[in-house]
Amino acid sequence: MIKAWATSAADKPLEPFEYDPGPLEPDDVEIAVETCGICHSDVSMMHNEWGMTAYPLVPGHEVIGRVTALGSNAKGLKIGQRVGVGWAASSCMHCQPCLNGDQNLCATHTGTIVGRHGGFAETVRAQWPWAIPIPDGFDAQEAGPLLCGGVTVFTPFRAFGVKPTDRVGVVGIGGLGHMALKFAHAWGCEVTAFTSTDAKADEARSFGADNVVNTRNDSDLKRIAGTLDLLLVTVNVPLNWPAMLATLRPKGRLHVVGAVLEPIPVAAFPIITGQNSISGSPNGAPVTSQLMLEFCARHNIVPQTEHFPIANVNDAIQHLLDGKARYRIVLDVT
Repeated sequence: MIKAWATSAADKPLEPFEYDPGPLEPDDVEIAVETCGICHSDVSMMHNEWGMTAYPLVPGHEVIGRVTALGSNAKGLKIGQRVGVGWAASSCMHCQPCLNGDQNLCATHTGTIVGRHGGFAETVRAQWPWAIPIPDGFDAQEAGPLLCGGVTVFTPFRAFGVKPTDRVGVVGIGGLGHMALKFAHAWGCEVTAFTSTDAKADEARSFGADNVVNTRNDSDLKRIAGTLDLLLVTVNVPLNWPAMLATLRPKGRLHVVGAVLEPIPVAAFPIITGQNSISGSPNGAPVTSQLMLEFCARHNIVPQTEHFPIANVNDAIQHLLDGKARYRIVLDVT
């Protein structure tokens, strides 16, 4: 039996829970959880905001732990190795996206907490390619949020060939945005942070921003019009989209990783005349996660975190909902 924390309904807190995982599948690995980050997606699943939650639900998809068992088909891992698991726990491995190395785009990939139990537990399971080795010497206690939020903001840098000479803007200095600033700075880019809160300006600079722009200040936005090669939107709220698009230089890209729920109104003419692009992406493939961790180890990049013992998981979630997290929350499981 695996001991975990689960919710039994959308309006219920997490409570101690035990379940029998059954036999280990041939392609799966079992991982003893050391830490697990809390992502807002965990809360969305707890509340069934996306209509796909099965209760009881054990949240948690920013897992760091050690391999304790290997299925008969598992490859490239060994018992005792420290690994991380993010949003996805498996994919089909035979469709075109999977064979192209885009397993995160597999139409039948399964989330770590979608139809299966996640990492708010002493043990979690995942298909072996999705158990990402943690580089030796890396600060594993802080690494959990990199496996979800981190790879989400890292993916565009790899996917679109961002160059060190590029000028990159990051909208939102929160759980995703502060990691994006660190990545862009280490990538060698000139980095502009966009925030609606002037109080975050100094902190944004500490994360790597060269410039800070207030999204509510029209003069700030006009000052940087036509200067950015990439504008990475990490927030999930409506923005002044014409002003955001106007920050792009010719062939610039506005890329969305924040789940903005309202439609984004776009006028075709400015995109055509600037040959601009608007795009989006989810988390990342296993190889992208591995490259991200190696990049982080090389440049000593870790998210800024706050730690809670797993026994206080409901307090930690309330801390997140109250908007007090600075900037990611990690549960200490062992």
